Amino acid sequence: MLHRFIPYYKPHMRLFILDLCAAFFLAVVDLLFPLYSKEVVNTFIPNANLRSILIFGAVLLVLYVMRLGAQYFMSYWGHMVGARMEYAMRQDLFSHLQTMDISFYDKRKTGQIMSRLVGDLREIAELAHHGPEDLFISIIMLVGSLSILVRINIILTLITFVLVLILIYFAYTRRKGMKEASRGVRHHDANMNAKIENSISGIRLSKSFTNEEFEEEQFAGFNYSHLRSRQAFFQAMGAFEAGSNFLVNLLSLLLLVLGGIFVIRGTIDMGELVAYLLYSNYFMQPIRRLIQFTQQYETGIAGFERFCEMMDIEPSIGDVEGAIDLDEVRGEIHFDNVTFSYEEESDGVLVSFDLRIAPGENVALVGPSGVGKSTISKLIPRFYDVHSGSVKIDGHDVRDLTLESIRRNIGMVEQDVFLYYGTIEDNILYGRLDATKDEVIEAAKAANIHDFIMTLPEGYDTIVGERGILLSGGQKQRIAIARVFLKNPPILILDEATSSLDNENEKIIQQSLEELSQGRTTLSIAHRLSTIVEADRVILMGKNGTEEEGTHAELMAKDGKYAALFKAQYSEIDERYG
Repeated sequence: MLHRFIPYYKPHMRLFILDLCAAFFLAVVDLLFPLYSKEVVNTFIPNANLRSILIFGAVLLVLYVMRLGAQYFMSYWGHMVGARMEYAMRQDLFSHLQTMDISFYDKRKTGQIMSRLVGDLREIAELAHHGPEDLFISIIMLVGSLSILVRINIILTLITFVLVLILIYFAYTRRKGMKEASRGVRHHDANMNAKIENSISGIRLSKSFTNEEFEEEQFAGFNYSHLRSRQAFFQAMGAFEAGSNFLVNLLSLLLLVLGGIFVIRGTIDMGELVAYLLYSNYFMQPIRRLIQFTQQYETGIAGFERFCEMMDIEPSIGDVEGAIDLDEVRGEIHFDNVTFSYEEESDGVLVSFDLRIAPGENVALVGPSGVGKSTISKLIPRFYDVHSGSVKIDGHDVRDLTLESIRRNIGMVEQDVFLYYGTIEDNILYGRLDATKDEVIEAAKAANIHDFIMTLPEGYDTIVGERGILLSGGQKQRIAIARVFLKNPPILILDEATSSLDNENEKIIQQSLEELSQGRTTLSIAHRLSTIVEADRVILMGKNGTEEEGTHAELMAKDGKYAALFKAQYSEIDERYG
């Protein structure tokens, strides 16, 4: 695990070394004070040497001022090393998440992914800063103080050493319990984030069904589980810290009692005892640092393990070696004997399915839910891979093309429009990030949304809210259409693009969609059959694949299932609205 952690120091090695130099200077200055105290007690005070006391005091004062600067450097730039490593890891993880396929997100909660990106990495940053620093200072302090303690009194030092070994053994045996407890806390943190994210995203639904009390009860369960995980961690930490501090205090007590006995017997003098007690205190400081480091290490390494788990997940869909770009697109699409299901063990959504769409042709897919219409739209941009057969664009198997070039040439307008929190212009510009303001306006005009935008006080700078909540469904849909106009792709996929709109908005948006589909290969998926009567070809799908195929007029003349479905829809409309 450490071999994957250490390389993150490399870009910051110069700053990291300076931080360790500052830590070394701090340790040396701290080791000088007991020596000065010994000389003052044993030599300067008995000889009334005021000048030497003042000189030594002045030297130490200068060193303490320099220590102030070193301490500031460690606190500021030392933490920045950790923060920059956290930044790099978060950037790496976010970039890795961008490569993951849709199925990865189908199976994971957003809040759990957020926990990996934020909470876990913050713990890693603290370990990255304090870990090496505390270890380095501790080693300097231990070696320095121990060597001086041996020179003062070997017997007291041996007693100290034995108790330190006991303390190390105690810390080692408690390490596993703290590690497991820390992992539990990280796991429940992720579940808590997922629940909060889910509840806040669905706050309008819970209020509309007056299920606030149910949500509170559910959250209470997650919150209590989180509390219990923290309790387990604090229990392990409490046993660790209490036991460690007891051994440290026991050592201090033994040194004080034995040191007093040695002074009375004349084995050491008073100055040596003062120096020894001071050095033993400095000797205990790194021990306490190491105890604290053990706790921090388990918390940080648990977060890093979760980071590595996520980084080790390979996307199931990616560019194969030798993949080519899809250029000069004509727009021919061919489903050749395609079989696909979302789960390996489930029945196929599509079985031996065939479909050919000519360049520039407008094809509509209709039929009941669950027969694979939306699945077809997801296989073309290769959000999922077929289990057998192939999906081809201009004769190229999509698996032999680069993902970027496939998706660059496909525009999608779906029923559930997603708008990012930001301005209207930002959301239209998402279709082509290098577009000019004039191009954004032209796209908005083509989508019949420009006039509405100009009625707003902030115009194109109007904030749309979380997921576009401040706009109506029709307005969001037209912004999504403007986004595709701006992208200007040769292949267009319309997946229930007007199904959630009222009749007035449907007519407006249908006009925009008809203009958008001009000259492009277009695949339309619709439940409202009135929206696809102008399609070049209509395909009625059923559980066994294609059931009927032809133009709207041809299928109506055939008077089969499509005609019955169309008539049923309009008779239902007539019954509702007279």
